[in-house]
Amino acid sequence: MVTILSVTALLLVAVTMGLSLAHALEFPGKLRLDEPTYRAVQAIYYPGFTIGGLVGEFGGMVALVALLILTPTNAERFWWIAAALGLLVVGHAVYWVVTHPVNNAWLKDANLSGMSRIFFGLFSAPDADWRHMRNVWEYSHVARACLHTLGLLSMTFALIR
Repeated sequence: MVTILSVTALLLVAVTMGLSLAHALEFPGKLRLDEPTYRAVQAIYYPGFTIGGLVGEFGGMVALVALLILTPTNAERFWWIAAALGLLVVGHAVYWVVTHPVNNAWLKDANLSGMSRIFFGLFSAPDADWRHMRNVWEYSHVARACLHTLGLLSMTFALIR
């Protein structure tokens, strides 16, 4: 059971890292876009990345907590798992504190319904210059990609120890 949970946690952390790394790798190309094009491109991400974030990021944190409960605290891998969890939690906090308010500001005029309206209605940010908002959004994903990559490495070390 612990082996299956460990591999599942590794996979979910990898999905989380992959999503944030995808955003970070797009940054140089997106810097060349004018405002209307940038805003049009941004809108295509929300459905898929929201689902991926819920499954990968939230699922990864849940799996890591479960794995910590099942791992003896005197085992070296316990601390690698704890580090992976900590890095995912910090990355998740960056999303809610930095990234999500920008999403909310950009989607304030969008016709959203149901859960999308509730989710993107949380933690609004004041409108600012679109370049500033773009930079905040993009750099937050670079930070998340770094944190999630370290989380993946930590979880990998936990499996090989």
